[in-house]
Formats: sequence, C-alpha cells, structure tokens
Amino acid sequence: MIVRPKASFFDILFAVRGSIAGRVAWRCLFITVLSCVVVFTGDFHLEPMSHLGTAPFGLIGIAISIFMSFRNSAAYDRWWEGRKQWGELLVQVRSLMRELSDLDTEAKRRIFMPLIAFANALSARLRDEDELAAARPWDATISAGPNVTDAILRQVGVELIELNKSGALSDWRYSSAAIRMNGLSNVQAACERIRATPLPFAYTLLIHRTVYLFCVLLPFALAPQLGWGTPVIVAFISYTFFGLDAIGDDLAEPFAPADNSLPVKALVRVVEREMLSSLGVSPLPDELQPVGYVLS
Repeated sequence: MIVRPKASFFDILFAVRGSIAGRVAWRCLFITVLSCVVVFTGDFHLEPMSHLGTAPFGLIGIAISIFMSFRNSAAYDRWWEGRKQWGELLVQVRSLMRELSDLDTEAKRRIFMPLIAFANALSARLRDEDELAAARPWDATISAGPNVTDAILRQVGVELIELNKSGALSDWRYSSAAIRMNGLSNVQAACERIRATPLPFAYTLLIHRTVYLFCVLLPFALAPQLGWGTPVIVAFISYTFFGLDAIGDDLAEPFAPADNSLPVKALVRVVEREMLSSLGVSPLPDELQPVGYVLS
C-alpha cells in the first residue's frame, strides 16, 4: 500500500511510485506514436471515421467512464472487505489476549505463539507463498498439510480444551475463547473467499477490450480537427483510461504483493508485537515502515 505524507503540488505532478504511470507507460506511448503517425500521414484517415467527428467518441467515452467506475467500485469493495477482515483478526486476537491474561506464561505461550504462526501462515496463504515456512519460526510443531493455517487453529483449539479439562480455564472462559477462535476461522474463510473468487473474467475482459479499441480509434476522429494537438489529447485520455483500468486490477486483488494492495505483512507484524508483548518478550520486532513509500 502506498503511504505518503500530504502530497504537495510537485508530488501530484511528478510522483511515479503508486501513480500507475510506469505500468501504463508503454501502452500510452504506443497510442501517442499511433496518433503522430495518423497526423503525419493525413491521407491515412479513415474517411467514415473522420466524417463522424468527435461527438460519438464523447458519448462512448462517457459510457466507458461510467462502466469503469462501477468496476472500480466493485474492486474497491473487495479491497475494503479484505482490510475489514484483517481488522477483525486484530479484534479477535486482542480479545483473546485479554480473556487469557491470567494464565501462566507457559500456557499463554502455547496459545499465543501458534496464533502468531497463524497470522503469518494466513498472510503466506493469501499471497501464494509457503505457509509452512512462514509458520515454522513461531510454531515448530506444526506439520505440512493442505491447509496449514487451519491446522494451527485446530492445534490451539486442542490446547484450550486441555486447559479447560485441567481446570486452568473455566467453562465460561473456555466458551468465550472458543468464540474468538471461531471468529479467526471466519476471518480465514472470508479472506480465502476473496482470494479465490475474482471479479468475473468476462466483466474484466469487456472493459479491457473497450478501452483499447476506444484509445486506438480516437486519433482517427480527432486528427482532422486538432492536427498536431491530437497526440497530446490522446496521450492524456489514454493515460486516464489505462490508469483507471490498472488501478482496478490492483484493488480487485487486495492480498497480492502490489503497490496498491493491502499491507498484509505490516498487519501481521502488529499481531506479532502485541502478542509477544503480552508474553513479556523484549525487545519487540520493529514495526514495518514504508520502503520507497510502499508498505508491504
């Protein structure tokens, strides 16, 4: 996720990181070069296109803009839902720490360390990384399986049952802790749902094709009227449309390791610091800071 101080006028004009400019530069350059070719070879204009003028393209551009806004709204809903789920994970973890605060340090360690492993494994699972490798530094007892993240929750559940049987955890406190564990399981399921259910491919394909076709044909309509002003206008319009398209792609995959995706690793570090602090561990790992304005 891009984290920047309040943007100055200079930053707004020239900021590159997080602006999508790098990702759409070649596409915009291709459309701009095409515009120059169209203007330079005046006889290259498609006569039917030049007779249509710019009015139809204005209407089509408005329609595309509305359609892109709906798509980007759907993509942002996915991004925001992912952030809410990680916020819920923090709520459940903090609540569990309060409810188990009077257990002895060793009992808390057997619960809290696997939960740190759970957060790391979930992060790796959502980013198609190695869950087991992410969890092992915090829970050496976990074994490989098809769903390491869920296996950690089952392990913690067994530990809570044992504490209840031994009398260290009363029935009502065990019930409360079990509710927190169910909450963590719901968070995992919701994140997996977002990760495994992308926006419908046909929906994305339609906007991609329409934007490309619009930007390729636009120079033929503008050149008869604007001449050498055409490349400038077309470059600006293509940057806007291609940029919105690319931003929508980023938001639609909130857990991907992209500049505009969620800072999952930074959220995991919050879990690590708070749970280690409750165990009396010192010094705590440092908070993750943005690198090149990007918080991962």
